Amino acid sequence: MMEFGGNSVSMERPRSIGTWVMIGLGIACLAAMFISMVFVSRDTRRLAGVMPGFNAALEKRDYAKALEMYRDLNDIIINRDPGDNSDFAGEYEILTEMEAKVNERVLLIENQIRYDRYTPTADDIAFLEGLSELTGARMTIWLTGLCEEFLLGSIEKPTLMFIFEQLEGLSNLSAAARPLRAEVDQIEMSRGDVQNAEELFANEEYIEAVERYEYVLTTSEGFVHDFAQNRLEECKNEMYQPMMRIADHMLANFQYYSAEKLLSDLARIFPEDQIIQSNLYMATSNTSPCATYTGPVEVICVKPLIADTKVAFEVNYVSSTDAYYLTTSEFKAILESLYAKGFCLIDPTSMADMSNSGFLNVQEITIPQDKKPLVIILEDFSYTATREKVGMCSRLVLNDVGQVCGEYLSSSGQTVVSRGSEAIGILDAFVEAHPDFSYNGVKGVISLTGYQSIFGYVTDIDQLDDRNAALEAAGMGTINLTDKEIETNRTTVLAILDKLKDSGWMMASSTYGFINANHCEIGTIENDTEKWLSQVGSLTGPVSILVYPNGDFIRGSDPRCVYLKEQGFRIFFGVGPTPYYTFGDNYLYFDRCMLTGDTLRNVDYSRLFDKDEVYDGSRKKS
Repeated sequence: MMEFGGNSVSMERPRSIGTWVMIGLGIACLAAMFISMVFVSRDTRRLAGVMPGFNAALEKRDYAKALEMYRDLNDIIINRDPGDNSDFAGEYEILTEMEAKVNERVLLIENQIRYDRYTPTADDIAFLEGLSELTGARMTIWLTGLCEEFLLGSIEKPTLMFIFEQLEGLSNLSAAARPLRAEVDQIEMSRGDVQNAEELFANEEYIEAVERYEYVLTTSEGFVHDFAQNRLEECKNEMYQPMMRIADHMLANFQYYSAEKLLSDLARIFPEDQIIQSNLYMATSNTSPCATYTGPVEVICVKPLIADTKVAFEVNYVSSTDAYYLTTSEFKAILESLYAKGFCLIDPTSMADMSNSGFLNVQEITIPQDKKPLVIILEDFSYTATREKVGMCSRLVLNDVGQVCGEYLSSSGQTVVSRGSEAIGILDAFVEAHPDFSYNGVKGVISLTGYQSIFGYVTDIDQLDDRNAALEAAGMGTINLTDKEIETNRTTVLAILDKLKDSGWMMASSTYGFINANHCEIGTIENDTEKWLSQVGSLTGPVSILVYPNGDFIRGSDPRCVYLKEQGFRIFFGVGPTPYYTFGDNYLYFDRCMLTGDTLRNVDYSRLFDKDEVYDGSRKKS
């Protein structure tokens, strides 16, 4: 503000060049926005009329006009400048609506032809040909899909041929339809093999599925060949990981013969895979040539072992303990002798085909050429209440690395958990050290009763009274268990069973109450069996083996044995000092050699071991 002659005069500072530039830019932006709004408004008005015009053309049957509208809109999108960042969402949306409108009628025509034996009208044909770019590709895919359905069995030949007759003359379909129709006979010839391959694939029988697809490839061409090739690749992609997991599991559990077969198949299917080649080498390094065996089959049987000989033979000596049970050192020594004599553990169920419930077929024994077959039975491993008082395990447990161990109270009052305290862990460790002692990872048969516990755990309220009666008779404290605690016991037993079965052990029954079966009425047998199936079988799953307590077997034609066979028991073990087995009416019977303190002293088992070498010196002298 400056004063001149007493008057104030206001002076404004001249605007800078930068200010004028900013103003110009603002005006330009406003102008651009205005112009853009004008064009957007114009495009919106233009697009708003496209779909009604398309619908109107369809209603007037002016299919050429409708197709022209579709092409024009499609060309706008296809031919846009690569540098144009305009939003074409509106155009895409209208194209989608056009296609949906046409597809709606195409689907109606397709369904009418297929399900109603419909002959397309002249207008239907004009529609399908007039809108060729919208109908041709879709109907070609449909016809191809119908051929695939015919191949897979979900549509039959007369229907398929009728459909071709209605459509193959269309100008926009003939190029695809006629070659497909020419292949219908080839498709028909391949249906059985392809459907068999598909069933195998769906059932995850991957190796067999691959073999069947490969066969189809050698016997077909064209459509069927392409289908089989695609499905073969899909099968190979799907099978790889699960088959490799199965192979790894086999190797980890010494199932080398099964692993060799599986990995040989995988090596053929995936010839470049180095992991498969390495695993196959591991398997074949642990297998030997096998042959059919026709001689005797040795079966030995032991009860739970004496883990602490000081408790058993010094602190709390009981004559029955000395008479009926082996010590851990005796069992280990017997295994060493059996191995040295060339015995090899086999699965007794492999000797019989039990796929038919009404009859049992004999199956040949296959083992390594230099081996003799052996079955080991661990009898009555349910663990009664008083065994811990005489130096034996009170229950089975899983250690911190998931191995099955026995738990017992030592002479010093310490609770000991050890694989070496029970026959299960001892045999597991022996096979780990000597895989060729087992044919394909087989371990043995564990027979269970149920009247007191399973593996030392009360798993049903019905067992509790028997358990407490035994505890009370032995001067030990009784127990009370809640439903929750019993359920926890069941969970524990299931985990042990899963581990045992996974690592080559089989389960068997020794009846629920360890009864002398042949001296019982059929009603007693039925009641006992029902309780075993309910309380024990519900945990073990299906069991086909029954180990008769004390060898008190029932002849196969006896109604009581017929009943047992009807309940699924078809392999029976009695008792006898020499190897013997026979096939009867829908069953297989074995004698088993009982290995106890008494039999070590009184029975000649020199074909199996030298008594003086295995006999535990801590026993009282006989």
